[in-house]
Amino acid sequence: MSTNRREFLSAIAAGSAMLAGCAGNVPAGRRYAKVIDAHAHWYPREFVTMLEKEGPAYGAKMGKTPQGYSLVQSVPGGTQASVMPPNMIELDLILKEMEEREIDMYALSMTNPMVYWCPAQFGLKLSIAHNDACAAACVKYPNRFVGTISLPMQDSKLAIQELERAAKLPGMRAIYLAENINGKNLHEKEFWPVYERAEALNLPLFLHNLYPTGGERMKDFFMINTLGNPYEAGFAATSLVNGGVLDAFPKLDVYLPHAGGTFPWLIGRLDYGIGVSPALKHMKQPASAYLRRFHYDIITHSATILKSLIDMVGVDRIVMGTDFPQGMAVRKPVDFVETIPGLTRREREMILSDNPARLLKIS
Repeated sequence: MSTNRREFLSAIAAGSAMLAGCAGNVPAGRRYAKVIDAHAHWYPREFVTMLEKEGPAYGAKMGKTPQGYSLVQSVPGGTQASVMPPNMIELDLILKEMEEREIDMYALSMTNPMVYWCPAQFGLKLSIAHNDACAAACVKYPNRFVGTISLPMQDSKLAIQELERAAKLPGMRAIYLAENINGKNLHEKEFWPVYERAEALNLPLFLHNLYPTGGERMKDFFMINTLGNPYEAGFAATSLVNGGVLDAFPKLDVYLPHAGGTFPWLIGRLDYGIGVSPALKHMKQPASAYLRRFHYDIITHSATILKSLIDMVGVDRIVMGTDFPQGMAVRKPVDFVETIPGLTRREREMILSDNPARLLKIS
């Protein structure tokens, strides 16, 4: 029996009690019980208001769209505007769309501009506003939301300070990080104290793209999204693998958006590079040995490609996450998962319900 297969079966056995609770009775009119979207975006009203009132003093250019939606036109170092429509702010609209999408629970997280662009003290203030509002949403709707923790990663001491506080808040189940911190890769030693505390607190890292690399070249043909975001996941995963983070913190769980981006599909090149590059002589095992250290969402927009990823990493590492309501979101994820070829109903339940529940510790 292969190591991956053995690990896969072990993971299923170890989580059987929790998984049984998620795949229980299916509500009337629904296809699956407890469908969980681990990658859904929300800007708390408190965060938006603080950004509008105080952000301009730190270089943020704020405005409104023609529809009257809040708009971050730019922040220092940012390359994209951030539109904040009502269905990314108002919980009643979010709950309505959840019903339309057959989703029972969201793990709430922000998208750009996040909090790294400004001085660390204001980044901390923004993080506190986000985390407190997120916890309040979880208290109000404990069966519908769990939260992810925002941290001012431009200052690791402040980040740990806020992590210790926010980890005690109700409903907070993961740490939300960009795939680079102001242009720095995630293996940089200044971030390791945060990883150490994350591992000790048993909180997974949920990674997300922020201002993909590529500069002016990415502005053509929507490439900043179709190519840039998956590239960022590849940078992040390779940085964590080759930079020793996953070896130093063997119990640290990491969620990769966009189905891992380029990382799983370039794994042959990454393995081969370890054998030929002096820059990688420190590596003691191939990059492919780390494939199952990550969790991957379903954002491939190709059922065939997602099936190939499942065959590569195991169905227990695939977590239902959609990037909703962004333009490249998987809008009807239950429909999409049902089109993946060759899966049993139990395996579809794992993706839609059990795997995100296990990662986020939802009973």
